[in-house]
Amino acid sequence: MLGSIRTGGLVGLKTTWSLGKVIFPITLLVFILQYTPVLPWVMDRIAPFMKILGLSGDAAIPLVLGNFLNLYAGIGGILSLDLTVKEVFIIAVMLSFSHNLFIESTVASKVGVKIWLILLVRIGLALLSAIVINLVWDGGAELAQYGMMPAEQADPEGWGQIILLGLQKAGYGVIQLAIIVIPLMMIIQIMKDLKWMDVFSRWMAPVTRALGMNANTSSTMVTGLVVGLAYGAGVMIQAVKEEGVSKRDVTLAFIFLVACHAVVEDTLIFIPLGIPVWPLLAIRLTTAILLTVTIAYFWRKTDVKKEKERQYEEDYNHTV
Repeated sequence: MLGSIRTGGLVGLKTTWSLGKVIFPITLLVFILQYTPVLPWVMDRIAPFMKILGLSGDAAIPLVLGNFLNLYAGIGGILSLDLTVKEVFIIAVMLSFSHNLFIESTVASKVGVKIWLILLVRIGLALLSAIVINLVWDGGAELAQYGMMPAEQADPEGWGQIILLGLQKAGYGVIQLAIIVIPLMMIIQIMKDLKWMDVFSRWMAPVTRALGMNANTSSTMVTGLVVGLAYGAGVMIQAVKEEGVSKRDVTLAFIFLVACHAVVEDTLIFIPLGIPVWPLLAIRLTTAILLTVTIAYFWRKTDVKKEKERQYEEDYNHTV
């Protein structure tokens, strides 16, 4: 048992170091950008497109904050505005698909998934979901009643305080990552040594096969669903090294997780905003399943076609 804990702890430290090198500088950079003209400039450019999504121009504020930072920053932006239930619901769905883009998408790329693919899926799902909800839902015209308000926080004075606060937030982000990832890797290592992971993989095999993946992606899927995309990436990095998870399965797993990850936390935090959260969860889960199954189907057809062409070419060359 002690050997498993020691091995898992070392793996957790290595994983934290690998992900922390991404999280720290990006968190610091994005925090500093809040106090420059960059974010207001982005908001001004986005505002004209809001009507297509069923949103007012002010809704650009939580969308930009949520995508540049995280869901909590996006919710803080929502609480500062008078929005209808429909607008808040649309923003919640969009941010569920597309938030914390810089960190989560870059972390996902650490396991070999193309960053442009992650960004395309996340932003595409956010935009498409908003357009569909705006066209389909006629209700939600009443003003949203917020059940909480963010704690007041004094603005930093001068660039010295801004940089100091940015360093604190970036450091806290890495510490928070370590607090979750290191114990998680210890638990996974213990489960591996006790052969529990083999049992768990067998239980999850029908689900992963239905989604077009092999059973060795099960630990990553569950981790990403429960604790989030960044931490799921940490498990996947180790799985790629130890379990030989294929590039195809890595890509499919992350396509699923970018659509539906941290389902408990990311769903519950929207409850105080006065919107229906069960439809929010259902939209994310359904979209993730359909998208992953569809991509896996066409990917498999393409592989079969390439294999037939390769076999035909070999047979042709052999006869000649």
